Amino acid sequence: MWTLRSLLLLRSAAGRSMSQGPARRQRPPKDPLRHLRTREKRGPSWEPGGPNTVYLQVVAAGGRDVGAALYVFSEYNRYLFNCGEGVQRLMQEHKLKVSRLDNIFLTRMHWSNVGGLCGMILTLKETGLPKCVLSGPPQLEKFLEAIKIFSGPLKGIELAVRPHSAPEYKDETMTVLQIPIYSERKCGNHQPSQSPERLSPEQSADSASPENEQRFPDDVSQRRGGRDPSLVVAFVCKLHMKKGNFLVLKAKDLGLPVGTAAIAPIIAAVKDGKSVTFEGKEILPEEICTPPDPSLAFVVVECPDKGFIQPIYENAAFQRFQGKADAPVALVVHMAPECVLADSRYQQWMQRFGPDTEHLILNENCTSVHNLRSHKIQTQLNLIHPDIFPPLASLHCKEEGAAITVPTVRGECLLKYQLRPRREWQRDALITCNSDKFIAEAMELPNFQESVQECRKTAQDGPAPAEKKSQYPEIIFLGTGSAIPMKIRNVSSTLVKISSDRALLLDCGEGTFGQLCRHYGDDVDRVLGNLAAVFVSHLHADHHTGLLNVLLQRERALASLGKPFHPLLVVAPTQLRPWLQQYHNQCQQVLHHVSMIPAKCLQKGAEVSNPIVERLISSLLSTCDLEKFQTCLVRHCKHAFGCALVHTSGWKLVYSGDTMPCEALVQMGKDATLLIHEATLEDGLEQEAVEKTHSTTSQAIGVGMRMNAEFIMLNHFSQRYAKIPLFSPDFNEKVGIAFDHMKVCFGDFPTVPKLIAPLKALFAGDIEEMEERREKRELRLVRAALLSSEQVDSELQQKPEHAEEPQSPQRKKVRAK
Repeated sequence: MWTLRSLLLLRSAAGRSMSQGPARRQRPPKDPLRHLRTREKRGPSWEPGGPNTVYLQVVAAGGRDVGAALYVFSEYNRYLFNCGEGVQRLMQEHKLKVSRLDNIFLTRMHWSNVGGLCGMILTLKETGLPKCVLSGPPQLEKFLEAIKIFSGPLKGIELAVRPHSAPEYKDETMTVLQIPIYSERKCGNHQPSQSPERLSPEQSADSASPENEQRFPDDVSQRRGGRDPSLVVAFVCKLHMKKGNFLVLKAKDLGLPVGTAAIAPIIAAVKDGKSVTFEGKEILPEEICTPPDPSLAFVVVECPDKGFIQPIYENAAFQRFQGKADAPVALVVHMAPECVLADSRYQQWMQRFGPDTEHLILNENCTSVHNLRSHKIQTQLNLIHPDIFPPLASLHCKEEGAAITVPTVRGECLLKYQLRPRREWQRDALITCNSDKFIAEAMELPNFQESVQECRKTAQDGPAPAEKKSQYPEIIFLGTGSAIPMKIRNVSSTLVKISSDRALLLDCGEGTFGQLCRHYGDDVDRVLGNLAAVFVSHLHADHHTGLLNVLLQRERALASLGKPFHPLLVVAPTQLRPWLQQYHNQCQQVLHHVSMIPAKCLQKGAEVSNPIVERLISSLLSTCDLEKFQTCLVRHCKHAFGCALVHTSGWKLVYSGDTMPCEALVQMGKDATLLIHEATLEDGLEQEAVEKTHSTTSQAIGVGMRMNAEFIMLNHFSQRYAKIPLFSPDFNEKVGIAFDHMKVCFGDFPTVPKLIAPLKALFAGDIEEMEERREKRELRLVRAALLSSEQVDSELQQKPEHAEEPQSPQRKKVRAK
């Protein structure tokens, strides 16, 4: 009989055998997605009668933290217009199906529009979507090539670009016309910064010769590289006419052969508006069919600055859809700042569509809560400890709202405009953030209030520290999940505030800037202005694709603070350079934002012969008041690094990045004040941890204990542990769990472990569910082991006994003795 002890021994044995590093398991081939199977069954000759249901829904309302994105639904297709950082996370939270997105439309080659595309494509690939088409600026093709630098070859999904010069696109739902719009201003004149273009990362790290400091004017750089910031692409989307519905009862009254094969050609004819003759009697289509629903159109246009107003105003392609048009425009979506909306020319252009056209505004003046689950969980965590879990903040636009003569609607997250079956605004899905409701929900949980009170009492009754520790460094966890952004945990990023006016980021996954906005609100510019450096541990997308937005927003922050612009120090694997270079050449100027220090140059014993790199390292240490900034290779992917920061006051902070248990990290981090270590998986999943080159909870704690770290914060949890990870028996008074927007300083070390009891009470339901899953998994292991054992026994029984070999006379004599 298998006992629990036997089960645990089996689990332990599995873990030990796993540590030897078996080959990665092959995933089974994915089944085709259901909607693709349906499409195949219809066949190429099938023609829809036009969609019955079509609506547009705001995913991101245009705020500085989320950008502007629009989701379009029909029963045949799903579309996405723009895909900035955080869009995938919002779609996941609000249950907008990513797996149906086979068409993404981009209005401009700017990071605010394409920043979430890298992660979105990787997710589409994982869902099994065979093909995705991107429409918009022609530079999208080069962008796709650039992201393969860190994503790999993207096998399993076909990516295609439909440039604005391509013919109209037509599918089961609509026909899409792309309209290119070129700014009046020259390319170099409307860049956000007039800062001179700095050295490319290759030059800054690998060459110090004066000729490499040559500067090129913006227009020359553009011609050489291919980026075109003067181009935006608008989309006019014309729904197919919906054929009328066949009226079965009326057809029966007229004696038509309803329910037989003979009715099919009659239905087809009347739906096409033709009369039919049956038994000598002419039957008009309106007698047995409802009227068709005529074509409607909607327009999506971005006007990023005043340089685009006149070209939009004069564009002949738009004039075809203004006034009396074959397909009246039901809705125009304007992605434009207030200064554009206030311009009389732009308002005249809006008026040309006529009084029956609705206008939707998406810009930074649209205030809306997007990440509701983040607000909910932070409100509830705040009940446990208001300082460690501070309430989230709001970001307010400083630009005054324009007086617009045309009636408009301001965007809100999940606001819908339905085109079919009838035109109307739908606000039933709008988000309401009710903090009182979140608090009441937590207070009703069993044992929650008691565990919070006990936690506070224990913290007050605990021994007073010998000396009050400084407020700094202050560690703010901005992203504590792995792989993809999810509704509760964003991907990797940690802000370390070294002092009141100096900070650095440890990794910078997608949505890092949005997390900063939600944490600091209107104070975000000051935080960006104090940012001295970013450490990128490795080139997986969940660790670095938020970097470009941080760089661009930092430039804006410095300008608003009246501070001079200077490049940001970025410590990263040298493999980051080709990505930055390609994006700079093809899409948007970014190289002047970066002074790059190769992470390998900070390894113990590394010889740095490049004077530029030496100068940048000195600048990093002096700016951050550090005695040492050291890196080491860790056990994850190629060129993955961990780091250790040693402050001049004596504290030492170690960050693992992504890694399996790593001896080099242990040695580098000896006697650390704080270790921040990834704990992607729960105990018992050691095999999966090795396959994915990550650590389990106990493995991470073990690294900290061997390092003799004063405290260990676990982060980078698999998204299967959305709210809280499963607890390991190795948890002790030196271990804490990181949450998004959690803020700790060294003086909080005694308090953090005491939060475990109220956290368990708050997430009791989730913990119970995860433990049930673990038990089922362990039972499967037991059954598999028993089955394997029975098979071995059966094979042994089936083997014939070996016949005894004839013995030689000499052997017989030996045996006889």
